This record gives sequence, C-alpha cells and structure tokens, in this order.
Amino acid sequence: MAHSLFISDLHLSADRPEVLSAFAKFLVTTAAQAEALYILGDLFEYWAGDDDLGAPFNRQVVTALANLHAGGKALYLMHGNRDFLMGETLANTCGAHLLPDPSLVDLHGTPTLLMHGDTLCTDDTAYMAFREQVRDPQWQQHFLAQPLAQRKAQIEQLREQSRLAQRRKTAEIMDVNAESVINTLRQRDYPRLIHGHTHRPALHVHEIDGRRCERWVLPDWYEQGGYLRCDEHGCAAIKI
Repeated sequence: MAHSLFISDLHLSADRPEVLSAFAKFLVTTAAQAEALYILGDLFEYWAGDDDLGAPFNRQVVTALANLHAGGKALYLMHGNRDFLMGETLANTCGAHLLPDPSLVDLHGTPTLLMHGDTLCTDDTAYMAFREQVRDPQWQQHFLAQPLAQRKAQIEQLREQSRLAQRRKTAEIMDVNAESVINTLRQRDYPRLIHGHTHRPALHVHEIDGRRCERWVLPDWYEQGGYLRCDEHGCAAIKI
C-alpha cells in the first residue's frame, strides 16, 4: 500500500556518528519501501550554508539522501530552527523539494498541514524574536557573505547561548501554545497536523468548532528515534 514517512529533529552532526548510521540504515530499508519521505526540520544540528556541502560528514548525509531519491522516492525538506539556511543547492544535490513552513498537502486523501513546529511555541517570546531576526532575508544575506569559518564560530556561540537560555525556561514555555494550535487549524480549515520541534512525540486530538483534528508530534533522534507512517487509512507512530 502506498504510504509516506515523516521524520524530524535528527540533529545530525559529526559528534554523533551513531545517529548517522541509524539514519543511513533507515533510508535503505524503511524509507526505500515508502512513496515519499518528508523531513520536517532540524535534519542537521546546524547548517552554516550550502557552501559547506563539501565537508565529509555533510557529504555523507547528502549522498545517502541522493541515493534514496535515485531509487525513485520523493524527498521533501523543511527548514527547522537549526538548519534554516539550507538552500536550493543542497536540495538539488540530494534531489529534494524544499517545502515552505507551513505546507498544506493532500496526504493519501486527507488534508494535512506540515510544520516544523517552532512557530507554534509563541509563549517563548525570546525565541520568537530571534526567529524573526534570523529569517529576515537581509540578515541571511549578510550572514552568508561572511567566510564559512567565521559563520561556524558564530553558530557555536549562538548554540551555547541557546543552551544556557533553555536552562532558565520552563518546559511549558518551550512547548506549543494551545491557542496558537487552535488558530492555525481553524485558519487552515481543520486539517490533520504533523510537526516536530518540541521533542515530545504524541498524538493529540483537538475538538475545534465541532471538528476533530489530529496533531501528530514527531520524535527526536537523540535516544532512539522514530517516524510517522501515513497511508489512506491514517497514521501510526513507529520507533526505530
């Protein structure tokens, strides 16, 4: 039966080669049996720009994705809060389509809204302000004009600042805002929603204006990893 797979928050980096090994195995086994693979953000721990494609670790990731695409599978990439600088060069190299966030798709007959999920976390006002800054095209143009090594050094500083800031934030602040979820589903005519970002995998069912909306939250790949499998009969969360 035709089906699609969804993953997010792998946070791939050279510091965690075991995760790349698990991902590579997933691509040649599980994903190779699917019609399409959707990666909804934070595939990489960070992405400094498409001119870093030549780095050995990045080349391994891109080659593995390109091989999946070469096997006839549709591949979709969405920006996360860590790899929002992924560009068309990266996408073309691995045969992927870059999806805007959010994207509303017809998924095996069911309208489904795809998001990374960070824009739903509106209680985290400091992060939302940072997100607005770094998603500005002028900011990105200025940042990408700097030498690659300088960009990576700045990213490391930002990562450390983020780690320190997260220690001062409550779990509730870093989770989705219920009103934001409801408004998003209402504005999109009550679709099913799939997102990542919060690292809190679960199925939530929202009753909005008499309509039932499923919200699937994808797992991260820090400990075990997992994916969502969807076909014409619905979705199921599966651990690696």
